[in-house]
Amino acid sequence: MSPDLEQEEGIRLSFHLSRTLPQIVVIWDKPYFYALAIPNYPIRLLAEEWQDILEQVVEEGLTDFSDRTWQFQEVPLTRTAPANVISQLAYQILKTAKTYPFSPKTIPYKNGVQVRQEPRFWAEPIEINEVLQPGITLTIKSKFLSINNLAEFYLNHLDKQNPEKLLIGLNVRSRDIEGNGIITQLIRQPTLEHKQKLIGLAKSEISKQALQDVLSDELLVAVKFGKSKKLYEYGMTALRPCVTSETASRFGVEWGELLNQTKIPYQKRKELLVDYKKEANQALGAYGFELGLSINSVQNRELFWQPPVPIEDTPLLFGNGFIGIQSKILTGLSKGGVYRRHFKYSDASRPIRITVLNLCDLSLDVFQKELKQRLKSYKFESLFFSDSISLKNLSGTEARVKVEKAVNELIETPPDVVLAFLPQSDRNADEQEGGSLYHKIYDLLLTRQIASQMIYEHTLRNPKNYKYVLHQVVPGILAKLGNLPFVLAESLSIADYFIGLDISRESKAKLSGTVNACASIRLYGKQGEFIRYRLEDALIEGEEIPKRVLERLLPANELESKTVLIYRDGRFCGQEIANLLQWAEAIGCKLILIECKKSNIPRLYNAINKVITAPEKGLALRISSREAVLVTTQVIEKMGLALPLRLTVIVGNHRVLISPPIEQIIETTLKLTLLHYGSLKMPRLPKPVYGAHKMAKLRLRGIYPSSKLEGDCEFWL
Repeated sequence: MSPDLEQEEGIRLSFHLSRTLPQIVVIWDKPYFYALAIPNYPIRLLAEEWQDILEQVVEEGLTDFSDRTWQFQEVPLTRTAPANVISQLAYQILKTAKTYPFSPKTIPYKNGVQVRQEPRFWAEPIEINEVLQPGITLTIKSKFLSINNLAEFYLNHLDKQNPEKLLIGLNVRSRDIEGNGIITQLIRQPTLEHKQKLIGLAKSEISKQALQDVLSDELLVAVKFGKSKKLYEYGMTALRPCVTSETASRFGVEWGELLNQTKIPYQKRKELLVDYKKEANQALGAYGFELGLSINSVQNRELFWQPPVPIEDTPLLFGNGFIGIQSKILTGLSKGGVYRRHFKYSDASRPIRITVLNLCDLSLDVFQKELKQRLKSYKFESLFFSDSISLKNLSGTEARVKVEKAVNELIETPPDVVLAFLPQSDRNADEQEGGSLYHKIYDLLLTRQIASQMIYEHTLRNPKNYKYVLHQVVPGILAKLGNLPFVLAESLSIADYFIGLDISRESKAKLSGTVNACASIRLYGKQGEFIRYRLEDALIEGEEIPKRVLERLLPANELESKTVLIYRDGRFCGQEIANLLQWAEAIGCKLILIECKKSNIPRLYNAINKVITAPEKGLALRISSREAVLVTTQVIEKMGLALPLRLTVIVGNHRVLISPPIEQIIETTLKLTLLHYGSLKMPRLPKPVYGAHKMAKLRLRGIYPSSKLEGDCEFWL
């Protein structure tokens, strides 16, 4: 079809064509559409017939395409359709089926919330014996839904007098299709003409009826689905609210408790997978497809990889040449001290100045004494200053004012770090208009380049927990002050420097699209040692990091003649790769470019006597010579699965671009997950890209070291 289509346009058109045409599914794989019919169904349509079908689709749903003129041309398929096209067709069959092909299981929770265990699936071709084979991924995702529709939720809620606060940002699901979206706008008092237009566009009776009820005269909601920029307007009875971590308090449920309901016993998980695979096979069979055996290490041993030595046994280097391992970090710090002291503490007698801000009804004398002893055991002296503030009977605004005054007074003589103990109620305070004390304190301190550590009162109610709290927070405090607790004992041979590159972003609260907070890099050496960070000071719209920003973020004098491995948090966008290669050629360095993705990734399982269990940390599946799925966390519970990462090596013929074996990328990534200092628990992400989400939240609240965009202390830990 001409003119050429953008990615989003092609996907939208193919989806609506598949929903409109009986017995036919359509996908778009640049630059062509591919159509597949059930056996013996006439699919050979003339270009004029396709034109008529498209005009119908535009008239019924894609009105923003109405000012476009299209031409169709049939291109003979001279060979078997590519594996990725077959995979996408199978996915589209399941996604656009007129009747949803699966039977999800639901579990009641409380307050009208239910847990729904439903399948997730997508196209996933895989390379076997150097030949790309078609495939799909099938996994299980727990969703939290209200048993009521959105209108019932709204009308029965205590905050219905403030619909913006209650509804904006709420995740919802259409009742006639399985799509999830976010409410971004409200349409108050819609005109009759506007509603009639929407009714004419609505495809289902549910949507049409919702636009005709009494509530729709008062209020409609605009919903954004996925990454599409288009907004869809609904009457509220056509939607069901979903519960997320950001909106759980609106439903009167605690997110942590709700997450416990997602744990599926392994035998139950296997039964669900078997059932969903049968249902998928039945739907696909109508089009002549059949699902084969799942990829497994019996038939496909060459596709699976594990580190030759368990990753947790990788040697780590502490101070004074002491060698330890990840499971004995505290021993390493006690016997060797930190690997490298920040220049401020090069004199071991120079104490860390710690201000304790107690906003809880707690006695902290014992905890403070144990903290001082712990720091001393790691060879750091400390000097404490304390202040307790009562917030009883104060409104949120009054509490924030009192805390701001207290912080400003405390830092007249600037400490090195402020240790703030917060009331438990503050955990959900960001749902409120004024925000939390956590972010108020963080902002006041970070803008003055003062480190902070927040601890909630529930953590310290039992003195027996003190040592566990200290295990977690003390290495992080030392790292926030610029010290390096430990590094890899053996240098990574793949590159001289490691960089994490990302745009920290979050969804806009009341508009479509996203606000992109800032671009940033973090620079690390051959042993994984942190060197510095740099933030771009201007907000960036869109997904792509501009060329001028990339050049400012990548230091020419330091990277010249070096090999640099760059992790992109997510995918490289637009001209980022071309701009990076051009800059690398100009400054004379070599690049290894890796996309590190966190979503839409196949789950991996261990199998013992045909019973599935959680995978071990380090297990990887080779999707192709340039792509792999890697498990970077270990599940120790009797239920639950790790969320893997997807690593993609960028390949090309440019002379500055290096493409190491995917196995070397896997091993390097695993080792870089060992270097997190903010907790004894290893993170999912390698160190160069860890913390992007937290930086996004802070930056969007205006919280960042505004007067010092470059530094050598890891404030985001």
